[in-house]
Amino acid sequence: MASDTRKFFENLSGAGKSIGVLTSGGDAQGMNAAVRAVVRMGIYVGAKVYFIHEGYQGMVDGGDNIKEATWESVSSMLQVGGTVIGSARCKEFRTHEGRLKAAHNLVERGITNLCVIGGDGSLTGANLFREEWSGLLDELVQQGLISEEAARTNSVLHIVGMVGSIDNDFCGTDMTIGTDSALHRIIEVVDAIMTTAQSHQRTFVLEVMGRHCGYLALVSALACGADWVFFPEMPPEDGWEDNMCQKLSESRSRGSRLNIIIVAEGAIDRQGQPITSDFVKDLVVRCLGFDTRVTILGHVQRGGTPSAFDRILASRMGVEAVLALLEASASTPACVVSLVGNQAVRLPLMECVQMTQEVQKAMDEKKFEEAVRLRGRSFENNLSTYRLLSYRKCPVLLCPLCVCVTAALCHPQSSFNVAVLNVGAPAAGMNAAVRSAVRVGITEGHKMFAVNDGFEGFYKGQIKEIKWGDVGGWTGQGGSLLGTKRTLPGKHLDKIAEQIRIHNISALLVIGGFEAYVGLLELSAARDKYNEFCVPMVMVPATVSNNIPGSDLSIGSDTALNAITDTCDRIKQSASGTKRRVFIIETMGGYCGYLATVGGLAAGADTVYIYEEPFDIRDLQANVEHLTQKMKTSIQRGLVLRNENCNENFTTDFVYQLYTEEGRGVFDCRKNILGHMQQGGAPSPFDRNFGTKVAAKAIQWITRTLKDSYKGGRVFANSEDTACLLGMRRRAMVFQPVAQLRDETDFVHRIPKEQWWLKLRPLMKILAKYKTSYDVSDSGQLEHVTRVRPKETNTSSTI
Repeated sequence: MASDTRKFFENLSGAGKSIGVLTSGGDAQGMNAAVRAVVRMGIYVGAKVYFIHEGYQGMVDGGDNIKEATWESVSSMLQVGGTVIGSARCKEFRTHEGRLKAAHNLVERGITNLCVIGGDGSLTGANLFREEWSGLLDELVQQGLISEEAARTNSVLHIVGMVGSIDNDFCGTDMTIGTDSALHRIIEVVDAIMTTAQSHQRTFVLEVMGRHCGYLALVSALACGADWVFFPEMPPEDGWEDNMCQKLSESRSRGSRLNIIIVAEGAIDRQGQPITSDFVKDLVVRCLGFDTRVTILGHVQRGGTPSAFDRILASRMGVEAVLALLEASASTPACVVSLVGNQAVRLPLMECVQMTQEVQKAMDEKKFEEAVRLRGRSFENNLSTYRLLSYRKCPVLLCPLCVCVTAALCHPQSSFNVAVLNVGAPAAGMNAAVRSAVRVGITEGHKMFAVNDGFEGFYKGQIKEIKWGDVGGWTGQGGSLLGTKRTLPGKHLDKIAEQIRIHNISALLVIGGFEAYVGLLELSAARDKYNEFCVPMVMVPATVSNNIPGSDLSIGSDTALNAITDTCDRIKQSASGTKRRVFIIETMGGYCGYLATVGGLAAGADTVYIYEEPFDIRDLQANVEHLTQKMKTSIQRGLVLRNENCNENFTTDFVYQLYTEEGRGVFDCRKNILGHMQQGGAPSPFDRNFGTKVAAKAIQWITRTLKDSYKGGRVFANSEDTACLLGMRRRAMVFQPVAQLRDETDFVHRIPKEQWWLKLRPLMKILAKYKTSYDVSDSGQLEHVTRVRPKETNTSSTI
């Protein structure tokens, strides 16, 4: 915007420095976004940036494999899968002679800063190269290949790594570049297969990648509600064959017409013997006689366009990598940029590599629980949630307050009644959350009740018991199968209290958006008047707008972001044969600019207009001039995103007409209002997984709170901490009393007063070539001053 001024941080200038960027090992979607971010951030700070084509092989071979990059040379890379600068296995780099050649090629171009995007093998090779650097320069001087002056000038090699691996097999980071996109490919296949399996009453065995790491298998099983999953870190107990067949048989007897079994390619049993997809298929056919088919996904998991999550993750990591290189001193060890919760942090490279190797060592020694622990808290949470959802205890044998062999020994003898409802606009992932809540609630010994049509249905008495089988297949369904409305409870408190009394409801789980938050505030405030509301109540945020105070993320926002990103990709592609065209696109979000900002970052937007960052006609004029200059380069199309309520006067039509008039003779314009397509579609893997785990955590909180609140033969809960919102705050899932969130809320505009994603806006502008402020001391965008050791990430409560 016009008020921004370029502010190079004094000690972080890249003037006179050269950065090399390479991709190595297996390709992963999002690598190109990381390369693009490194190039543009490097150029932004005044450094020269070089592509090193074909990974380490290109570094060894030199010549045209090492080329200086320009701003325009990374245009149109963001949406492309794989790696456009190439990747290759290089045996020669593993030899001393090969590394000597590589050092010579780098010194010739003055490259002493390397961004390496690859797996643990690639990063280990980079660290060895760094450690040998001084000796390699001495040899080059002795051989007369470089001068002593060149050796002094290039005396220190700095290395920063980014992990590109679809397997998510690197310790120290919650997600690696490419993992989310690979999950997208898997879930797309699973959704397609489930329709044919349903039609023919078939069992499908799906083999996914993961030779040494079961993350893809485990999370895809969680996201699609698979009946069974095999992965290397936690082999099944002996006798699993009978147990699996019994479970599949019980599933069919409850009315299911299909079964899904996920097998990681590296799955093993307790003796270390492989469990193959064909073996599982033959077992099911032999023991149950089910029509069973095998599908091996193979390299399709590496293919396709990167998801919105991977584009944003890679962009943030690429910028952080450049900052790390600029800050590095001669004594700074090689680091890797990692994601921990919602923070990008730097970790010592070799500590992460060593911990990753410890996982394999634990598996080799059959210490499987240790292997799971070493994978980190996120992996452990996925596994515990899957176990919770896949094992159904008989509620008849359980009391609400303990786990006894017989309920006759306990008091009370009947289960608690827990109601679940959706409130607000529909959001993809709501159904996954409801399914998880119902099944975990039943497992915990509760009787679960579904409330249709939100608070409106509540006061009208649209309440009925919902059982285990009723939510089968809900995980992949978009929208809200329970029905949801924006009605607030305030005018109908007496009727809602009556329904709670009639159905003996002991706890409430509300899944929804801003209306759900306000509704819970109203219910908790009415406790003095209505004892029926003195029960544990918890809200799980679910809204595409991601505008709920107390949570950095909401169920449904990731799916909406992918819808925006996919649409922007198609719109930009439509201009591939057209010169000089600018697209004006309106996104949802109310007054919250999350979708517009993060969608703009993922789609490579030139400008994003939001309510939280006021703008005037001078800013609009400056943006037009920026695009006019851009059209003089080889990049002759532009993308402008506008949040729907960013300004009551500068409407989408106004912006479109202004750009059309001011750009006359230079570029033409088109506009597109995305509308409710952002709320539709099947939920993304992230939203399925997030909804499943957060709802399970909410029900477990309800169980604990019911136990603490049960006194004198009844439940009574009226303290602030018994009416909570469960949200993600940085690296942790936190239960927060809704009453305490009042001061954090702008109720007029239905947004939190502070929003973390605003710190991404300078990054978005830099990557769009705006001269903008990016002061690391106050932006905190990547929390780059935070140093977290790998062992600390394992204790994170990030789900």
